[in-house]
Amino acid sequence: MSANSRVGAPHEIVERALELSTADGCVVIAGEHSSANLRWAGNALTTNGVTRGRTLTVVATVDGGQGTASGVVSRSAVTADELEPLVRAAEAAARGAGPAEDAGPLVAPDGAGSAGFTAPPAETTSAVFAEFAPALGESFARARDGGRELYGFAQHELTSTYLGTSTGVRLRHDQPSGTLELNAKSPDRTRSAWAGRATRDFTDVDPAALDAELARRLAWAERKIELPAGRYETLLPPTAVADLLIYQYWSSAARDAAEGRTVFSRPGGGTRVGEKLSELPLTLRSDPAEPGLESAPFVIAHSSGDDASVFDNGLPLAPTRWLADGTLERLVTTRHSAALTGLPVAPGVGNLILDGGGTRSLEEMVADTSRGLLLTCLWYIREVDPATLLLTGLTRDGVYLVEDGEVVGEVNNFRFNESPVDLLSRATEAGRTERTLPREWGDWFTRAAMPALRVPDFNMSSVSQGV
Repeated sequence: MSANSRVGAPHEIVERALELSTADGCVVIAGEHSSANLRWAGNALTTNGVTRGRTLTVVATVDGGQGTASGVVSRSAVTADELEPLVRAAEAAARGAGPAEDAGPLVAPDGAGSAGFTAPPAETTSAVFAEFAPALGESFARARDGGRELYGFAQHELTSTYLGTSTGVRLRHDQPSGTLELNAKSPDRTRSAWAGRATRDFTDVDPAALDAELARRLAWAERKIELPAGRYETLLPPTAVADLLIYQYWSSAARDAAEGRTVFSRPGGGTRVGEKLSELPLTLRSDPAEPGLESAPFVIAHSSGDDASVFDNGLPLAPTRWLADGTLERLVTTRHSAALTGLPVAPGVGNLILDGGGTRSLEEMVADTSRGLLLTCLWYIREVDPATLLLTGLTRDGVYLVEDGEVVGEVNNFRFNESPVDLLSRATEAGRTERTLPREWGDWFTRAAMPALRVPDFNMSSVSQGV
C-alpha cells in the first residue's frame, strides 16, 4: 500500500476533510468502532472474536439565494485516497439539493473543546471478559449439574467519535457499551427463561446471580396453567418498561406533535406539553452524565429529520426532564423545530431514566400481589396507531401467575395491545429504579434505568402459543 493510501488517525482525517472542503460550511464525523464478543450454547462457549471498523460522515452546506442546502455522505473503511472523493460527493449532494428546511448556522465552539481530540481512539479487546468469562464457565458447570442448558452471548463495543466543523468545533467522545443476554432452557426445550444486563465494562455482571434467577424461573415453569386473553393486573419488570418507554421516547418529536400526528398532539392544535399524564410522581429524564449510563454530551447527527438536525452537530446536551412528577415537560426538538413550535431546544440524549419514587424491588411487589401476572420481557413490538401510540407485541420467555404473593406456575404467552402513554396514566405503583437492558431494542438503545410498574388492567388481547 502506498503512503498516499494509508489511513490516518481519526483526528487527522477530520482535519484533512475540512481542509479539502470548498463548501460554505462543513461538518465531519469520524467514528472508530471496536467490538469483542463471546457466544455459547448448551453450556459451552462456541465462538469469540474481536472486530474493528471506521465510518466517516461528511456534511456539506451550500448557501444560495433560496437558502442553505445540505448534502450528507457516509462511508465505511475510508482510505486517504477516498477522502477527497467523499468530500466532493457531499458537496455535489448539497448543490443538487433544494434549500434545507432545518438550515441554520453551524454550531460555534463554546471554548471548552473536548479533551483528547488528537489522541488515538479507545479500543476494546477480549480482555474486557477477563473476570466475566471464568465466572460464566462456573455457571455452565452449575447449570449442567442442575439440568439446565445455557445459551446466549456477551458483546462489548467501544466507539470513539471525532467531530469537527468549519466553524472550529472539535469534539471527541468515547462510548463503551456492553450487553449480556442469557437464556436457560430445560433439556426437553419445553421451558425457557431469559435475563439480560447492560454494562459499560462487564465488571458489574454476575453470571452466577443470573443463572440462579433463571433456575428459579424454570422451576416456576414446571407447573403449566392455561389462561384466556383478557385484562389482568400485571407486573411489568424494568426491561419491559424500558422497551415501551424507549418507543415512546422515539415517538416524542415536538414537530410531529405540533402538526397533529402523534399521541402528544393536543386536540385543536398544539402539543400536550404541560398536561398531566400520570397520577404517580413519574419523572422521565435523560442526562449525558448519569452515573453508569454516560452518553455523548453533544449532538452527533448523521442525518436530519424531525428529531435531529445535521446543523445541530456539536450542540451541547444538558440534563432534560421529559416528564416531571407525571406532567409532560419536554418533547424532543432541534433548534429548527423548537423555533417552529415555540418550545425549548431539547435534543435527544443517549439514555433514558424513569424515576417513580418507589423503593420496592420486583420481588417485594410480587409478595404484595393478590392475583396477577408477572412478565419476563416483551418482543416483536410494533406500532398500530401513532395517534394513540398503540403498540402490539408478544410476551416471551415466561409469563407467571401470582396468587397470594407467590408465583404458582407459568401461563401461556399472550399478544398485548397497549399504549405506553396510557399505561403511565393507569399504573398504580412504580418500584425501585434500576439499570436494565431492553429486550426488543437492545441492539439500538442500551442505556436505560427503569422501575417495575404495576398495571391493574394490562390488555392481553389474545393467546400466543410461542415460548
